[in-house]
Amino acid sequence: MENALTAFSSSLSALIETTARSAVAIEARHHMGSSGFLWKDDVIVTAAHAIRRDDEVPVVLPDGSRASAQIAGRDPDTDIAVLRVPGVSGASAPARAAAPLPRTGELVVAVGRHAPGPLALTGIVSTSAGPWKTWRGGQLDALLRLDLGAYPRSSGSLVVDTEGRLIGMLTTGLTRTAPVAIPAATIARVAAELLERGSIARGYIGVSLHPVPLPATYARALNRNQRTGVMILAVEPNGPAEKGGILVGDVIVEINTQPVGDTDDIQIALRGSVGKELPVVVFRGGQRTEVRVTVGERKA
Repeated sequence: MENALTAFSSSLSALIETTARSAVAIEARHHMGSSGFLWKDDVIVTAAHAIRRDDEVPVVLPDGSRASAQIAGRDPDTDIAVLRVPGVSGASAPARAAAPLPRTGELVVAVGRHAPGPLALTGIVSTSAGPWKTWRGGQLDALLRLDLGAYPRSSGSLVVDTEGRLIGMLTTGLTRTAPVAIPAATIARVAAELLERGSIARGYIGVSLHPVPLPATYARALNRNQRTGVMILAVEPNGPAEKGGILVGDVIVEINTQPVGDTDDIQIALRGSVGKELPVVVFRGGQRTEVRVTVGERKA
């Protein structure tokens, strides 16, 4: 009779074998290599920090064959890159965004590939929180720190739950401590924009900001328990904010109906809004005022 440990081992091995059908090896020049995975027909997702702007990126596909990929786009802020490999089927691509965000302590499996074959890591989720702003300024839908023994070639691996559903992509490029899983929802959002335009449009309004506490009268005027806003310290000449009528000393409390209590909230509110005119609620001289600002695109 099979004992519980043997049954668990067999189930884990089967899970890894199934997941590895989507995993590829990335052999970018000047690097130790990394992993990636099929996203859809002709498209592979991998970790941006593990590749450079090479004309061609050699990849080893799940069946062991080799191909040359072109970089369709990369976003260092979220550490996501997409590669195009014509003729590669996405039939074995994982069920994207199918898994709910894991709870702290849940078991996860990371599956990648090196040239000889699949590689696998197991561990638990040590932190599940979010959203999270990376040190480069990118916005992840959640912070998923992983307690597992990652190493360079494992960056770009699929991270799945015990049912084989995609949680995200493993990377060692966003923290100096524990590796993280970039959530599947973040990958879907960023990959779609990279495939469409080759880069990520990040909104800006051209101001210098500092969080400040709000007087109780402001919270009453807003009809919600908001304790902080962001004060305008400087306005870029001829920038979006100046054109929209924002002044030094204004306190922003809301953008596009989203409360703004710190500088991170500004970036979240501007996400996906380049070129759009948004309503911005400020307090000016103690009075609630609304202006409209057309969001500009932050240049790299």
